[in-house]
Amino acid sequence: MDDVPSPTAPPRPRLADFWHDLPRDGRLLLSTVAVDALGTGLVLPFAVVYLHDVRHIPLGTVGTVIAVPAIVALLLLGPVGSIIDRVGPRRVQLVALTAQATGSALLAWAHTPGEAAIAFSFIGVGQAAFWPASQSLVAAIIPSPIRQRYFGVNFTLLNAGIGLGGLCAGLVVSTRHPWSFSAVYLADAASFLVPLSVLAVPLRHAGNAVDHASAAATGADDPGSTEGGGPDGTPSGYLAVLRDPVFRSVLVITFFSAFVGYAQMEAGWTAYARVVAEASTRVIGFAFAANTAVIVLLQLVVLQRIEGRRRTRALMLMSAIWAVAWTIMGVTGLVPGTLVASVLLVVSLGVFGLGETLLSPVGAAVTNDLAPDHLRGRYNAVNSAVFQVAAIVGPIAAGHLLGWRLPVVFVGMLLLGCAVMVLLLRRIERVIPAHANGVPEHEPVAR
Repeated sequence: MDDVPSPTAPPRPRLADFWHDLPRDGRLLLSTVAVDALGTGLVLPFAVVYLHDVRHIPLGTVGTVIAVPAIVALLLLGPVGSIIDRVGPRRVQLVALTAQATGSALLAWAHTPGEAAIAFSFIGVGQAAFWPASQSLVAAIIPSPIRQRYFGVNFTLLNAGIGLGGLCAGLVVSTRHPWSFSAVYLADAASFLVPLSVLAVPLRHAGNAVDHASAAATGADDPGSTEGGGPDGTPSGYLAVLRDPVFRSVLVITFFSAFVGYAQMEAGWTAYARVVAEASTRVIGFAFAANTAVIVLLQLVVLQRIEGRRRTRALMLMSAIWAVAWTIMGVTGLVPGTLVASVLLVVSLGVFGLGETLLSPVGAAVTNDLAPDHLRGRYNAVNSAVFQVAAIVGPIAAGHLLGWRLPVVFVGMLLLGCAVMVLLLRRIERVIPAHANGVPEHEPVAR
């Protein structure tokens, strides 16, 4: 983080001005985040505990079942990206929220691996549609100069809701009372009604208009197009996306950040905490609450610090912070079932949350600043597809390594992934356009 603005550079925008600069539609979009996230927080820390300890599904099978949403999402992301570019992100997001609500409701009554897999399949449909649609809708509503701040504020509200939900669930759910898990999954399903209502009524005019004339000029209006070109011979559709060399490099970072990051929070970290560190469900709930508390308290501060600085440097710092978090988690395996292990587990997710404050505003902003308007849905879909690949591989790898009693190998794998990210980011920094890296166009290329 050594990119100190020059004395003649314009002052950084104040976060206090963010709400004033935010369009009305952006405010409405933000209003749905905390409620939706509250439901997510109720269930996020406990999928492994619910399926393994309550439904008595083997740990290796649990890892595979939890990967089902990522598998389904990966299969659907290609057509989803094309549909977003054709009909607009709002309609796609409505379908996504409905599918996720259905999946959560079905999970409340799942007893077998097959029933859980069906429920997670609905969630996968929702994930496939939600993330690229959500990012594209934000890009359609929020002007580029304040997008990074929007993504950061959005992430703060998201984690405020998740943290409160995780804390409440940690105090309520118990393996002695299986009904408590069913109750929180039903509450999660109900939480999707708020964003559905906002998108269906006050935001019904947003994220619908698609410039078909412009899209047709580049050949991007064909929802099934993956190759070919426009009238001038330029590539179109997904071929144009995949021919962007900078974006291809960004996709590699997306994979590693998902594999050693979010793919491990729900499956790897939780399984390690239960099987290796012998933590209770209450400790797990408190750890997720600590994670979100760090994000809520520090995200706006971090946003102010990284404004106008290279985004690649922020991601390098994130990698180092995550390596510290996984090291702390690993140490708990030396003192399982103790108060020390419980404290360190809470600290590890808190440190991990600090790294998240760097990734959340930067990752989505890079993708959407690289993407042309008529291909924005496809750019976000490809980025989500790579994320989903990591979300498939991550839980499976964690479930099997910990099921085979190889916790040291598991922790070593995560630390190696963090190191690889730093090396890759150094290379990307030399070629990424300045505006996509969050710095003025006259900023010299890093060497």
